[in-house]
Amino acid sequence: MAKKLYRSKTDRKIAGVCGGLAEYFDIDSTLCRLAYLFLLIITGVVPFVLLYIVAAIIMPEEVVATSATTSHYEAPKAPDMPPPPPPSSS
Repeated sequence: MAKKLYRSKTDRKIAGVCGGLAEYFDIDSTLCRLAYLFLLIITGVVPFVLLYIVAAIIMPEEVVATSATTSHYEAPKAPDMPPPPPPSSS
């Protein structure tokens, strides 16, 4: 199955862009945020702020399965009990 790039729902500070990039490239999200901050300062604020806004709009949000859809819960079964006695005909 191919990896897809998503904005992270669980590892986010603003919109989840750096968290999603970190998950996609399998790196620590803190390193991704530090690299983004470094590039933001080096290139000037405006280009990378615009890049972040565009990425936040274009990248779809991660779909996180809820516990209700992923659980394999089975209802408890009744204990083995003998069948009820037949009704008496009186």
